[in-house]
Amino acid sequence: MKIDRLVQIKSNNLKPAKGRLLLSEPFMGDYYFGRSVILLAEYNKEGSFGLILNKPINKHLNEVTEDFPELSAPLFLGGPVESNRLFFIHTLGDVVDGSVEVLKGLYWGGNMEDILEMAQLKKLTPENIRFFLGYSGWGAHQIDDELKRNSWAVTTATADLIFKTKTDLLWKKLTRKLGSEYRLWDKFPVNPNLN
Repeated sequence: MKIDRLVQIKSNNLKPAKGRLLLSEPFMGDYYFGRSVILLAEYNKEGSFGLILNKPINKHLNEVTEDFPELSAPLFLGGPVESNRLFFIHTLGDVVDGSVEVLKGLYWGGNMEDILEMAQLKKLTPENIRFFLGYSGWGAHQIDDELKRNSWAVTTATADLIFKTKTDLLWKKLTRKLGSEYRLWDKFPVNPNLN
């Protein structure tokens, strides 16, 4: 019997939207998306844009950027698209010109000059900003097709939950929140062949 039949994965009824999260199904073996939690910063008929919230990179921001003030902020893998570009989410609000609120109290993007100035003034911390290399992108209707194949579950979260939950526990915590249909997701090993 195939392992995926044991899980009886069903799609939940929550639809993707800006500010919602995608949780990958437990057997997705992809380097980027295996057990990933993705914040959808944009979702519309042309496509979608998101950032992987739970894949820290073993580097700090200052190791990959030039002329950025000293900041001991971890760096995250945002996705496979444009992995040489820097993206960020924050809880700083309108203080960062051009930022977009994706859910209550959580923003993405904005004026990098504002971020640099705040870094110089020591107003940035890992508790109010996260930086990502690359992003996750989907074409028109691509996420919908992947949802039909049960590759993802859609859920919600707060800015506090995103920033205050340890990244290695985020996927598990959010899958438990999905309810009884998903209760077995976090019980399966990352690599069932090693069990």
